[in-house]
Amino acid sequence: MGKNKLKRFSENDSFENLIQYIPTYYGPDHELKGHWHEKIFNNNNPIVLELGCGRAEYTIGLASMYPNKNFVGIDIKGARIWRGAKTATEQNLNNAAFIRTRIQMVDKFFGAGEIDEIWITFPDPQPRPAKENKRLSSLFFLKKYEGFLKHNGIVHLKTDNFELYLYTLSIIEQSPFEILFSSSDVHQELDQNELKIQTTYEKKFRSEGKKINYLKMILK
Repeated sequence: MGKNKLKRFSENDSFENLIQYIPTYYGPDHELKGHWHEKIFNNNNPIVLELGCGRAEYTIGLASMYPNKNFVGIDIKGARIWRGAKTATEQNLNNAAFIRTRIQMVDKFFGAGEIDEIWITFPDPQPRPAKENKRLSSLFFLKKYEGFLKHNGIVHLKTDNFELYLYTLSIIEQSPFEILFSSSDVHQELDQNELKIQTTYEKKFRSEGKKINYLKMILK
């Protein structure tokens, strides 16, 4: 392991805005479940998640854009999530927090109706059929989100992978969600500020001429 990674892992332990907890499937729920407003953000503003946040470009971008909302970025990669936690600390973004954990464990951190919105930004498409349940827009995950999203809560998906986009469109019919908007080339169709935020992956994909697919769905 490189010295930079070791330094980042060590620094992660010092960030007040980063929770590092990797439970097992049968382990207890985290003590913050159902208590994020009072124990972390000290307000009752809406809470928005970014799943698989990587370097947290979206979490940081949204937190800067919407000071009256709270944002939580989740990722398992410690050296990546370090970037988000450090940037939020340096910019005094008190409405941004981070969890280092496996996405499969997300329901151990949030209680019923605690979350208003979810962003899924350029996830691994997991193209092999045997990996379907690892897709963050699979029925497996959509049912998890139902457990902590508010009624009429929103899920956003941005991806360069057209097959994942089509798969998600097809799976919605079996889920507790319905589609509000879909586009196979969102930057040609929408001009919303929050969609202009670009992750490292999105910049790379667009430089290669790839179109960005977008889905917005609502919990019925």
